[in-house]
Amino acid sequence: MASASTSDDAGQDELAEALSRILNVLTGFQKKFILYIGGERFYSWVSVACLVVAMLYSWKLLKGTPQLENQRRRQTREIVSSIQTAGTESSLNISSNREFCSSSAESSAQDVVDTFTGSIKPTLGQLISRKLCGGRKVTCQILGVILEEKSPEELLESATVKPSILQVLSEMSKICDIYLMERVLDGPSEERIISALGDAGVFTSCGLNGEKVLFCSTENGRASFVRQLEPDWHIDTNPDIIHQLTRFIKYQLHISPVKWDRRAVNIFSAPSLELFFGSLENT
Repeated sequence: MASASTSDDAGQDELAEALSRILNVLTGFQKKFILYIGGERFYSWVSVACLVVAMLYSWKLLKGTPQLENQRRRQTREIVSSIQTAGTESSLNISSNREFCSSSAESSAQDVVDTFTGSIKPTLGQLISRKLCGGRKVTCQILGVILEEKSPEELLESATVKPSILQVLSEMSKICDIYLMERVLDGPSEERIISALGDAGVFTSCGLNGEKVLFCSTENGRASFVRQLEPDWHIDTNPDIIHQLTRFIKYQLHISPVKWDRRAVNIFSAPSLELFFGSLENT
C-alpha cells in the first residue's frame, strides 16, 4: 500500500510539472502575439491555438496517468508472482530431496551407484552416508545383526561376531554415534557378548565405545532404551518393537530374512545390515 501511494504522488508531481511548463510556453506566446485594436489589447489566434493544444495535451496526460499506474501495478504483480513461483519451486526441490532420501534408503546398492557420474564406484562410507540420510545417532540390536546367534538362548553357549559386519561398523562409527543393545538371560551372556565384540576389534579398529553396549532382561526394556536415547535410526529384528517405535523414531530398519511388508514410510527392511548398505556387493 505504501508503494502504491508513492507511485500516485510521483504521477501527480509529473503532471503538475508538465502543466507548469505548458503555461510558461503560453505566456511567452501571448507576449509575442498581442494585437492592439483601438488602444485595446487582444490575444491573437496563436494564443488561442496554443491554449487548445495545451488543453488537449493535458487531457491526454491525465488519461494516460491511470494507464501508467495500471502498468506499474501490473509489473509489480508480475514481480511478486515470479518471487512466489520461485519460492514454490524451492519448496518442491526441498520436498524432492526428502523423497529421494527416503527412496534411496530402500533402493539397492546398484541404484545408489547409478546416481554417481561416470564409472567411479562409491565407497562403502559414501553408501552408508547416503542411506542414513543425515542420521547421526543409531541404536542397534546385537543378536541377528552383529552376532551370528539369533536368540538369548543361543548366547548361553556362545557369541560369534559376523565377520562381514566389521567393515560396516567401522564406516558407521565415522559418521554416527552407535549404541548396541540386547536382551540377555544372565550375566555370563553379557560377558560373552562383550568378549566377542572385543576380540573382533569392535572397540578398537571399528571405533565403537564399550560403554555404549546396553543389556536388559526384556524386549520392552530394549524399546525403552531406544525411546530414551531418541536416535535417528533404530535397527532391530523384532517386528513388534519396530511397530511400537514407529511414532517415536525417525527411521527404522527391520532385519529379516523374509520380505516384510512396510507398515509405515519410515520403516525399511533388509536381510542384513550389510546388504542394506550394499557392502557385500561393494567388496
